[in-house]
Amino acid sequence: MNSKTNRRNFLRQSAIVAAGVAANTTFAKPFFIKPSEAKDKINIGVIGVAGRGRSNLEGVKGENIAALCDVDARNLAKAAEEFPDAKRYSDYRELLDQKDLDAVAISTPDHTHAVITVAALEKGKHVYCEKPLTHTVSEARAVLKAARKAEVATQMGNQIHSHPSGNYRRVVEEVQSGAVGAIQEVHVWASAVYEAKPYPVDVPPVPDYLDYESWLGPVEYRPYHPDYIPFKWRNWWQFGGGTMADFGCHNMDLPHWALDLGTPIAIQQVDGPAPDPQGPPKQMVVQFDYAARGDLPPVRLTWYQGGLRPPYIEEGLVPDWKSGVLFVGEDKRMLAANYTQRVLLPEYKYTNHKAPKPFIPDSIGHHAEWIQACKTGGSTGSNFGYACELTESILLGNVAHRTGKLIEWDSKRLRAIGCPEADPFIHHHHRKGWSL
Repeated sequence: MNSKTNRRNFLRQSAIVAAGVAANTTFAKPFFIKPSEAKDKINIGVIGVAGRGRSNLEGVKGENIAALCDVDARNLAKAAEEFPDAKRYSDYRELLDQKDLDAVAISTPDHTHAVITVAALEKGKHVYCEKPLTHTVSEARAVLKAARKAEVATQMGNQIHSHPSGNYRRVVEEVQSGAVGAIQEVHVWASAVYEAKPYPVDVPPVPDYLDYESWLGPVEYRPYHPDYIPFKWRNWWQFGGGTMADFGCHNMDLPHWALDLGTPIAIQQVDGPAPDPQGPPKQMVVQFDYAARGDLPPVRLTWYQGGLRPPYIEEGLVPDWKSGVLFVGEDKRMLAANYTQRVLLPEYKYTNHKAPKPFIPDSIGHHAEWIQACKTGGSTGSNFGYACELTESILLGNVAHRTGKLIEWDSKRLRAIGCPEADPFIHHHHRKGWSL
């Protein structure tokens, strides 16, 4: 995977693809949204009420929390203490049958995002869903199709996109105003660590407080084990996608937004281990090539995870931040991270620099955007038109790792050109009774 031959081959093939493929136009964003019937507060069902679910519950609790759902009865009981009038469920399908619900907030593991989201959209509910929006690329397309048809307010939970600090907005304004010049190179890194682990061999009994069938949902049956629940499921492909799936929608969001990247045309792991059939790698480096977009040049985005960093840090050209997004122009750079950090480099080139006058309105808050869209028919920054596109891109990084090959992406046909072994990682395979 690290040979010079492979790198030269990737450069050659990427150039061929870039020359012959136009920027992806599969995703129209935003799309029309119909508001809920006029009311002071909308009725929301919250699916998953602990962990991220607890945070999302806090974010929407100013509305009427009409239903709570969690596969863990202990989590459900605790949430019900604060919302005693909400109806309670362990199976999301029963919650979605509740007639008075206007909207749902979904905070479940990745492998259940799509089936719950599509079911809610088909019932005409406004939907907020945690990131990544889906577990597979094909699920992302199914969600996009359902959202377009439903014409409801949607939002993916990459909270940094709409944080009141406005850090991402200011970075986007600098980049789009030309502060760094023409950008053809971006580096993105995340320090989080997940790592493939063997499946447990012991088979303990399912706790009486856990609805394990509902937790498994659409994926192939596997006996219960406490290693999976409530959090470590990201270490197995069956349930999650490791660091890339967990943090890609946060960190890669910024270059996608600032440079209007669309989906990539070529993806390849250029450093890292051979794929493990059971789970994601601790460390890897993946390159994504994006086509030219109008007057904007092609872009190569390089992703690093598990403590790996771009060479600019080792060379002392940028600060050593634990995570970050580095935009590289001809002789200037911009580095940004999380909710507050951003710097233009080298600093001596920006002695008299004045930030552009803000042209992206500040957000009223991530959950507040969604609530307002539910009530007024407006859109959100991470509506599913945008979020499906971003999710598809980050999931393709894992596809490239799992095949160990260059992925020349045919977005229209949803396939890796000349690489049929990628199909099982692109398309979902749901067990009977849980199809989209």
